[in-house]
Amino acid sequence: MSASGGPVERATLEDLAAASRILVDQGVFDAAGHVSMRHPTHPERFLMSRSLAPEMITADDIMEFDLDCEAIDPRGRNGFIERYLHGEIFRARPDVAAIAHSHSPSVIAFGLSNTPMRAMYHNAAFLAAGVPVFDIRDKFGKTDIVVSTKEKGAALAQVLADKPVALLRAHGMVAVGPSLPVAVFRAIFTVASAHIQHQALALGGPLAALDAEEGALADVVNVQTVGRAWDLWKRRVMK
Repeated sequence: MSASGGPVERATLEDLAAASRILVDQGVFDAAGHVSMRHPTHPERFLMSRSLAPEMITADDIMEFDLDCEAIDPRGRNGFIERYLHGEIFRARPDVAAIAHSHSPSVIAFGLSNTPMRAMYHNAAFLAAGVPVFDIRDKFGKTDIVVSTKEKGAALAQVLADKPVALLRAHGMVAVGPSLPVAVFRAIFTVASAHIQHQALALGGPLAALDAEEGALADVVNVQTVGRAWDLWKRRVMK
C-alpha cells in the first residue's frame, strides 16, 4: 500500500465536499457525478469522496488515493468505480488540480452528433479551445461505457489532451482546472453553454460563438475572478 501524502487541512476537505454539493445545486450533478482534487502537498496523490450521492458528501467522506487509484486508508469505504478517470488525468496532466465528471443531459447530444460544442458566451470561454469527444468503442469495442480501469482512464486522458473539457460519448463530460473552484466553474458553465447552444441552433442561422482568440482572452479573466462565484456557491450549500 502506498504511503499517505500527508495530512490535509479540514478546510480543504470541506471545500471538496462543498464542490460536490455545489454541482448538485447548480444542476450539473444528480444522484451521480464526482469531483476530485490533487493532494495539496503531494502531486502523486489525490482526494475524492467515497462512493456516495454527491449531495450527501461531507468532509468525513473524503478519501486519499494514489495515481493507481488505490485507497491509502480505505477503512472499509468503497471508492467510485470511475476513480480511474481521475487518476489517469492527474497522471497525464501535471497542470490539473481538480476534475469534475458529470452525466449532464444537455451535453450528451454533442457527444453523439457531428455538431461540435462551442463557447456560446464569455463564462464558457474555455470551450473555445475545442471540446474533443472520447468514444470508448475506439479502443475497447463494446463496453458498459464506464471508465472502470486504468487503461480506459488513460485513453480518456489522451483524448482530453491539453483541453479543459472533453465529452464522453453516450455518457457525459469531464471538466478540469488549475484549482478546485475553476474546475467547478467550468463544469457549471459547460452545461450552461450547452443549453444556450441548443437554443441558438433551434433559432437557425450561423452561430456567432467565441473564437479561439476571444476564448483565450476571456478565460484569463474568468480564472482571475472565479473566487466571487465560488464564494457565492459555497455559501448557498453550506447554510
